[in-house]
Formats: sequence, structure tokens, C-alpha cells
Amino acid sequence: MTDINKDQLTGKPTTGHSWDGIQELNNPLPKWWLTVLYACIAFSILWWVLYPAIPGFSGYTKGILGYDQRADYAQQAAAAAEAQKVWIDKISAASAEQINGDAELLNFAMSGGKAVFNENCAACHAPGGAGRPAYPVLADDDWLWGGDLAQIEQTIRHGIRATTDEATRSNIMPNFGADGVLTPEQIADVTAFVMSLSGEKADATAAERGKTVFADNCAACHGEQGKGNLELGGPNLTDSIWLYGGDAKTITAQVTKPRHGVMPAWQGRLSDAQIKMLAVYVHALGGGQ
Repeated sequence: MTDINKDQLTGKPTTGHSWDGIQELNNPLPKWWLTVLYACIAFSILWWVLYPAIPGFSGYTKGILGYDQRADYAQQAAAAAEAQKVWIDKISAASAEQINGDAELLNFAMSGGKAVFNENCAACHAPGGAGRPAYPVLADDDWLWGGDLAQIEQTIRHGIRATTDEATRSNIMPNFGADGVLTPEQIADVTAFVMSLSGEKADATAAERGKTVFADNCAACHGEQGKGNLELGGPNLTDSIWLYGGDAKTITAQVTKPRHGVMPAWQGRLSDAQIKMLAVYVHALGGGQ
């Protein structure tokens, strides 16, 4: 006698369902798999009961344990701040030069300065001060406003052309072309001269004419030899390091209607200790002055 609840070919039990003569086998899930499934369900229910889990219209279930992740983080942050307080107090009481000369303070300041830099400065200057298009590289020894600790700290505190700080560093290059100070021919000549300063190929005759134009209009900020003026933030034009580009088209555009970078003043946004740590860190990136 044939058992109608078993498949005749495999001998395995069936559900009794059949489609076009095809029997549906009854293969139960493995017991270990079901055990794991039920354990996970039980664990999730327990988790819902113990911890905040289920949102509602006016809040969420708080859980029996009353755990608050934000409060837990606040406690950890407060503990970390308390552990660092002795070092922060020492840095606040010291000058950047004193920090740089103390091995222990320097070690702490470098770590703290790197964290502050990555959070506030890397967006423009790139991690490690590698620079981005139209933003200065801080990992070299080319400085617009000076690279010693005091000058770097001054720049960080008060910014560059920051309208919110009266002590900000500010110097504006005239619109030599847009305001008609120089003719297009004079701009072409001074462009050729500027290119020649850094060893770029330029028309020698035009560069010679541009030398006179440069002396009359540009040397006051960039120096007679084009080596820059740190007090005025006048870039060195002889080192082939360019903020916006060193080709003829870009130089011509800059002379005609220059772009002026803006850096915010960080005093008031960062603590005194953070500014000092940041100054020490930036100073170390490019070797400083």
C-alpha cells in the first residue's frame, strides 16, 4: 500500500499539496536554525524592554535601565576634559615659544593642534597643510605674512581680511586693469616680467618694458626684486609657488582684477589654548621660521 503522504521517488514526507503532478515536500527547518531564530527574537524583546527602543508620537520608550547615550557621552567627554585640564592650564599660561621649547607641552600641543586643525582648517588647507587650489600650502617654508610662531598665532587669532576683527591682517592689491591704472599693453609687459622672475619663458623685450612697470606699481608690496614683503603679505614672485597659478593667463587676470583670499578670525571661536596648540602645529608642518 502506497503512503500518500510520502513522495514515491525520494521517500520524503509531503505536505499533501500537488501542482501539475509535482508534490510539495515537507522539509522542516533544522532545529539549530530555529533555536537561533527564537533566541534572537527573545533577545530583541529583552532589548526593547531594557533600553530605549520604540518611537511614539510624543517620545519613545525609555527602557527599564533608563540608559541615555548622550548623557553617557557627556560623562566621558567631561572625564576626558578633566584628565587634560592640567595640560590645558599649562598651555594657557605659556606662550607659543615656551610651549615649543618644552618637550612635554610640545608633545601634547602637537596632538591637540592636529585635532583642532583637522576639525577647523583641513577643509581649506587640506590634511597636513598640503593646500588646495586657491588656498595656501602650510607644509612648505613659503609664508605670505611670516612663518615664526608669533606671526602664525597672529594670523590664526585675527585672520586675513576678516571683517569681524579690527586687528585682522589686510592688504588689497589694486585692480590695475579694471580701474584703468595700467593699459592692456602694460599689463602684458608686467606679466612677462613677473614670469621671467621665476624662470618661466617670456618675451625678453616685453619683460624689459615690464620691469619699469613693475618698479613703478608693484615693487612697494612685492619688493624691488619681487621677493615679497611679509609685513604687507606681498607674495614672493621668484619662487614658482603660486596661489592661483603662474601661467600668463592667470597672472594677467590677477593683475587686471585680483582675487583676494579671506581667512576667518579664530579668536572667539577657539579657546586660547587651542589657538596656541594650532600655531605650534602649523609652525611644525613647514619647519617654521
